[in-house]
Formats: sequence, C-alpha cells, structure tokens
Amino acid sequence: MGEIIRVAFDAVLANKLRSLLTMLGIVIGIAAVITMVALGEGAQRSVAQRLQGLGTNVLTVRPGQAFTGGMIRAQASMTIDDAEALRENARHIQAVAPEIESRFQVEYGAKNANLSVVGTWPDYFRVNQGLITNGRLFTEAEDKGRRRVVVLGALAGTQLGLTDTASLVGESIRIRGIPFEVIGVLAEKGAQGFNNPDESLYIPLSTAQFRVMGSDRIRSIAVQAVSDTAMDDAMAEIDQKLRREHRLRPEQPADFNIRDQASLLNTMQETTQTFSLLLAGIAAISLLVGGIGIMNIMLVSVTERTREIGLRKALGATGMDIMLQFLVESLVLCLAGGTLGLLLGMGGAAMLQRMAGWTVVVAPEAIIVAIAFSATVGVFFGIWPARRAASLAPIESLRYE
Repeated sequence: MGEIIRVAFDAVLANKLRSLLTMLGIVIGIAAVITMVALGEGAQRSVAQRLQGLGTNVLTVRPGQAFTGGMIRAQASMTIDDAEALRENARHIQAVAPEIESRFQVEYGAKNANLSVVGTWPDYFRVNQGLITNGRLFTEAEDKGRRRVVVLGALAGTQLGLTDTASLVGESIRIRGIPFEVIGVLAEKGAQGFNNPDESLYIPLSTAQFRVMGSDRIRSIAVQAVSDTAMDDAMAEIDQKLRREHRLRPEQPADFNIRDQASLLNTMQETTQTFSLLLAGIAAISLLVGGIGIMNIMLVSVTERTREIGLRKALGATGMDIMLQFLVESLVLCLAGGTLGLLLGMGGAAMLQRMAGWTVVVAPEAIIVAIAFSATVGVFFGIWPARRAASLAPIESLRYE
C-alpha cells in the first residue's frame, strides 16, 4: 500500500500544471460552497441576534390601506393620536414607541454626512433594548418641551469623520441646519439588513414633528406587551383601540397592520436559510463539473500509461493494486483541490466581512462536509478509470503504442 500511494503521488507531481488545472473545478466548487454557507450562517446569526435585541414580546404597528366603499382608496396614515390612544389605560401593553424617520444632512464643524434621523419617545430605547454608554437619554419633559437634544448611534460619529462618537457628547451638531445638543451615545447593536441603527440619530418625537420634519404622520409604532404570554391579548387591545381611533366598524377591514416581531424575524430566518441552501446548491454544481473533469483526466492518464500498467501486471501486480493506484491518484487530486478550495473560501468569506461589513460564520460542520465531499467526489469519479485500468490485459498493454 505504501508503494501504491508513493507511485500515485509521483504520477500527480509529474504533471503539476495538468494536476492543478484538473483540481480547479473542485477548488472553485468548494470555495463557492464554503463562502455561500458562511454568508448564510452569518445571516441567520444576525437574525437571531436581532431577535434577542428586540425581544419576543414586541409588536410593530404600521399603516395599511384606507378603504372607502369597500375599495382601496389610498395609503392610510397613523398619527401621534394613535400612539397616545394605545398607551392610555393600557392593560396588556407595557410601552409604546411611535417612530418617524427621514434622512437629513447632519453637520459637525466642517464635516457633514447624510444620516437617518429618528423621532421617537423615550420608551423607544426600552422597547428596542437600546443601552446608553455615554451621557444620557432624553426625557418625557424634553419631548413635550420640543427640546433640541439628540442621542447618537454608536457609529454616527464615524460617519462625520470622527474616530470616537463619544467625543461628541456635550457638543453641538446641526440637523438640517438646526443646532442640536448631543446628550448621549448608544451601545453598538450591529447592522440589521439595509438599516443600521448604529449610524442613526434619535431626537424627541415632538421636536422631529414641529422643528425638523413638519409632519405628524408616523412611520410605525413599536408596542411592547407586558409579557410573552400576553401577546394575543396585546394584539386584540391594539386592534380595538385603533379601530375606535380610526372610526372603523367591526365588519370593516383594518387600515393598519400588526406584526409579531418574533414571527417576522423567524420568517426572515427561514427565508435566509432557504436562499443559503439554494446558493450552496448552485455552487455545488461546479463540484459536479470538477468531478467530471477529474474523471476525464484520469481516463486520459490510463490511456497514456497503458504500457506502464502492462509492465506492472507482468511483474505481479494484481487488478486490485492497479485499481487502488488510480483511485489514490483521483483521491489525492480531489483532497488537494478541496483543501485549496477550503482556504480560498475562508479567505473570500473574511474578505466579504471586512470589505462589505457582512456577518460571515465558517462553521466547523461546513469544513468537515467540504473535505468529506471532496473525498467522495474523488472516489466516485475515480472508480471508472481505475476499473478500466485494472481490466487491461498485460500482453495487450505491453504491445500498446
């Protein structure tokens, strides 16, 4: 067996360029699979962290379609009165956080950036588990007084060219040309899809409505139930109060949507997993192509070394010896290609994380599966050439030119 392995390695190393080109399909396939699986696993981890960050007892209320005479007329709207109605005499609702959001030019000294500005109530930070690391959060009194105070996301300062966002606490920045005092900085939470709360600015809702945005229409209302078991009761209470506020009869369709945050994020996680499997399946096709390429090269190698096979058989080598020799060659090509592909895939995943800021996770299971799959491809596509080599007659092989 040792001699068979040595001869197989010598045969692979004798044609380095051809061996490298033969492995290329396996290298690309394994690298693509590792990268796609790492992206998918990272996306699922991000969704899981997002779920933990929001809590499972959070509901989101958004405007729906306005109906008139049984027909959709326009996009419905929600105002501050809806949020006030939800927290008034609430039985199953613990906190309410209306939200109005828009992008504005934010200036600090000579530097500026276009950032998301969110107007909300102080309960927003409790509902979304926003932790303060420097300074403080704004209060109900500051909201009612329309004070020009702002709390920054952890990375908002970097968008303005600063290395440390905390250095802005106590400083004055301008939002849409209006000066605001920075009173606090939030802990970093991480990007959430296309939205990155760490780069947002948070101001009192009344200040946003009357001083910055000039509109009383709110984008959404985050509602925190008193507990996980009270979610259904909280949804029923929201439906009842908003129907009364919008003057909707029981038989009329609602002009608002209530979404269970946990269910929504679970759906996102399932969707992400499906796309990850789809992408990994597409990448695996290149493994099949690479395996066919290896089988083709091994068949060529059998033809080229027919005289060698005849000589080995004439000296006493059995059919199993010849078969093992070519199987080992095929296995070496696939395992070497799988190892190179694994390193390339891990490097590609790390590059995507650094350059694009995506979350990637190379799971140990993916590494084991990649190497095992490479070995399987080597054995599967090496059997036919190996059997063909083993079945050659010694006399015919020696006379082959």
